[in-house]
Amino acid sequence: MKKAVILLSGGLDSATCLAMAKQNSFAPYALSFRYGQRHEFELNSARAVAQAHGVKDHVISNIDLRAFGGSALTDEIDVPKNRDESAISNEIPVTYVPARNTIFLSFSLAYAEVIGANDIFIGVNALDYSGYPDCRPEYIKSFQNMANLATKSGVEGNGSLTIHTPLINLTKAMIIQMGIELGVDYSLTHSCYDPMDNGTSCGHCDACQLRLKGFEEAGLTDPLIYSS
Repeated sequence: MKKAVILLSGGLDSATCLAMAKQNSFAPYALSFRYGQRHEFELNSARAVAQAHGVKDHVISNIDLRAFGGSALTDEIDVPKNRDESAISNEIPVTYVPARNTIFLSFSLAYAEVIGANDIFIGVNALDYSGYPDCRPEYIKSFQNMANLATKSGVEGNGSLTIHTPLINLTKAMIIQMGIELGVDYSLTHSCYDPMDNGTSCGHCDACQLRLKGFEEAGLTDPLIYSS
């Protein structure tokens, strides 16, 4: 089995992405981040998902994006609640963490080089996403091109790096349906940007609303408990 680095946040998308990598006969090595996010509870979910899917290794890397702030996830900024669908999809929200996917992919690139992997999986989505510029196909393509110029394996011709984005053109409902078919236990996942101290999801932030909408459109019930 070929090795692959899976960026695993503990959310619905990354859990599905992990299951899809396994379905495609990759040996998954999971990478998660404690980056100063207010919803650090997601790391508990990442551990649970990694264990449930029998990943080869699970690294949780510590970086401090609170040093810069600039996002409702890493700064003293209120998380938007109860926004309508047009507001969610048509602007870059304050929950956008500057350069987060670039940082995460850079770390995953280093991890891949160390373990001898030529494949990275990331659960970005360009349909049901919250307006993030680093979830777009053109961004992923550009990063992949850069990665193959910047690595030892790329220069020496030992195999080009591929960044897999199997969810990028799927709706949230389609992602959930795919995950169910692959046996993903969504009760282990976590999506909320502003959970209670015990991890209970708020039900009103963009992430919660997109998740709930996805389950509804898939004709399924979200197994998570919400505060209201």
